[in-house]
Amino acid sequence: MVSEAKSLGEIFKERRVELNLSLKEVESATNIRAAHLEAIEEGLVDRFLSKVYMYGFMRQYAQFLELDIEKLSRDFPDAFTSRSSGIPEFSFGIGTLEMRKKAMPRRSRLMSYSAWATALFGVGFLAWLFARYLQLI
Repeated sequence: MVSEAKSLGEIFKERRVELNLSLKEVESATNIRAAHLEAIEEGLVDRFLSKVYMYGFMRQYAQFLELDIEKLSRDFPDAFTSRSSGIPEFSFGIGTLEMRKKAMPRRSRLMSYSAWATALFGVGFLAWLFARYLQLI
């Protein structure tokens, strides 16, 4: 896969050089970071966060360079698949959720309690002033 990805990357690089474009220009036009473009050109596609990003970036880059992505995917089928480690790439089960150890740090709790106490005191004070105004006290 790495050699196929490398030769596919060479096709991208040759086409970019043929069009007399720098990585910075391609980055500006496609909104793909230069580091990702470099990884594609060097055949280091395993640097991406997921296969979805890799496919999207490669398709967008090929489209920008006016290359036939369908022909490339037929010629380099292994370059468009990643090695699987047996672990699903995305798992949205309960096991992926982690409980927080503490709801709030101690200092934040103290500040929260202080704010509530101050607000409660303020409401009580305003009620006392209002009662004095109405001469209930």
